Amino acid sequence: MLVLGGTSQASELARRLAARPDIEATLSLAGRTAAPAAYALPTRIGGFGGAQGLADYLRAHRIDAVIDATHPFAARISANTSAAVAAAGLPLGVLSRPAWRPGPGDDWREVESIEAAAKALGASPRRAFLTVGRLQAGAFRAAPQHWYLMRSIDTPGELPPNCEVLLARPPFLFDDEIALMRERRIDVLVSKNSGGEAARAKLDAARALELPVVMVARPASLQGPMLEDVEAALRWIEAHRQLRGVSR
Repeated sequence: MLVLGGTSQASELARRLAARPDIEATLSLAGRTAAPAAYALPTRIGGFGGAQGLADYLRAHRIDAVIDATHPFAARISANTSAAVAAAGLPLGVLSRPAWRPGPGDDWREVESIEAAAKALGASPRRAFLTVGRLQAGAFRAAPQHWYLMRSIDTPGELPPNCEVLLARPPFLFDDEIALMRERRIDVLVSKNSGGEAARAKLDAARALELPVVMVARPASLQGPMLEDVEAALRWIEAHRQLRGVSR
């Protein structure tokens, strides 16, 4: 098996697969995080060279099935994976945590892109908390009138002016998020709809503080069965493992 990782769900799946002597699995990471956490499975880091490179890898390593457990916004990686798996004639499962949805008391403005999120902050200066990933920080240079708090695992390369960088790795706690937003006098939270529990506390804190949220919608869903949690992924793997054994 090949597991394309980069999320907490991928880490948990890797841990579970490492305890299965009947499954030989490899975890692949894109390499966008400078110091990734240690994983239980054999791990490769870096790209494959597009869809064709991945298809060649699948054939060369005799992969039987692929789980795409990349970040919900890793659209290019997932598109290449879909194409490569189709070319190799292999089953693909997509392990993706459910998207967040606004609830009572939430004040969300949903937008389609990072660029739209920068525009949605408006013309009047605001104090914005950015939780959109280090690769998207540069988009907010188009809105220099605001003050920004940018939280990221690694240092962003391009930043808007008037920006404080906070390096931190999830999970984050509700009380800590409340304290951070109060201390930095945050007016608005900007987030990508990544889903999951590790980073949800910021949304709960924004609701409690009655702060608006600019939420970037996920890209369009990809081909393949959608597996919402690790247990569903394990059931999918087991079903294909048994089918593969019968076909052989």
